[in-house]
Amino acid sequence: MANCVGGVVSPILCNIYLHKLDEFVEHTLIPEYTRGTRRTRNSEYERIRHRLARARKRGDRDTVRQLRAQQARLPSVDCRDPSYRRLRYVRYADDVLLGFAGPKHEAEDIKQRLTGFMRDELRLDLSQQKTLITHARTHAARFLGYEITTQTGTGGRKTAEGSIRLRVPIPVVKSSCATYLRGGKPAAQRALQNRHDHDIVAAFGTRYRGIVNYYLLAADVYRLERVRWTMQTSMLKTLAGKHKSSVAKMAVRYRATIETPDGTRTCFEAARHRGNRKPQVARFGGIPLSRRKTAILTDRVPSRNPLPRKEIITRLQRSACELCGIHGEVHAHHVAKLSELAPPGQNQPEWARLMASRRRKTLVVCPPCHELIHTDPAQVTPLTT
Repeated sequence: MANCVGGVVSPILCNIYLHKLDEFVEHTLIPEYTRGTRRTRNSEYERIRHRLARARKRGDRDTVRQLRAQQARLPSVDCRDPSYRRLRYVRYADDVLLGFAGPKHEAEDIKQRLTGFMRDELRLDLSQQKTLITHARTHAARFLGYEITTQTGTGGRKTAEGSIRLRVPIPVVKSSCATYLRGGKPAAQRALQNRHDHDIVAAFGTRYRGIVNYYLLAADVYRLERVRWTMQTSMLKTLAGKHKSSVAKMAVRYRATIETPDGTRTCFEAARHRGNRKPQVARFGGIPLSRRKTAILTDRVPSRNPLPRKEIITRLQRSACELCGIHGEVHAHHVAKLSELAPPGQNQPEWARLMASRRRKTLVVCPPCHELIHTDPAQVTPLTT
């Protein structure tokens, strides 16, 4: 496994190796640390609720207002109910997250049991710097680039209290902007200024869409507005530097209006015209920075058509010598670099001249021609067409 770290096969090997961890958590830890159907009601909360109902019945608005304020500060259930526990587990490759509803000392016991199992059964050591016990109400846990917390009741809404909340990490916003900043301000990307306008807009648009689409599940995806403004300004400065114009003129020139499922949106577009064919259009922006509670992944249906064969395979299957034209057994003569061939006009043999004219480092030849190339290359006579 050590030789495959970072390779495309690493996730597959990781899933195979950590399958025992999945079974240990699902069949041992979760049943032990999951009990009860629901938490018991908070007695103090219930007492205020009954007082509130009596105050409403007699029309005492001042008392109702005071009791509702007290009720909003109390949980409706007993958060320390010893008869209620919940343990949830999710793993993606080698990133693991466990959610536990219970006291901290039991969470520490779970961590110790995981550490022992991985050391004894899998011969793996948990990173103590990355394996943390985090209180989701006061701190955020990091998982797959998201910050995960529990939501508190704000604005008088107790229904959302305790629900899981995904957030965009501030370091992600800063690092995404840093690439396009110079001296703390958006700057032109000079490496792109010699490219076609379509390629410039596409380079910025592709990166921006990737960031936004990944974090659309976050409740505070609006934080990426800073990324949008930074990348947009950098893109317009890049276009302005290419055309020796101003940012304002570039904004007017490339601004476009599109229709989306969320309504009309403003974006920036650049087209590459291709004669009679449909022009290629690159787009930046036009994505509303509002949370999408569900993520729908549409997998591309794999094509049944086989991939096109390499040219050398097709040439070999013809079984025809490219020098003398004889059909039958063929070999492939090849050179490492075309620069190894003699320059034109310096007694260049016919087979080398043919390879240079075709710009190919391979030549399919019959065994006699192949033998002559290596023994007396000047005697090889090419096929006349």
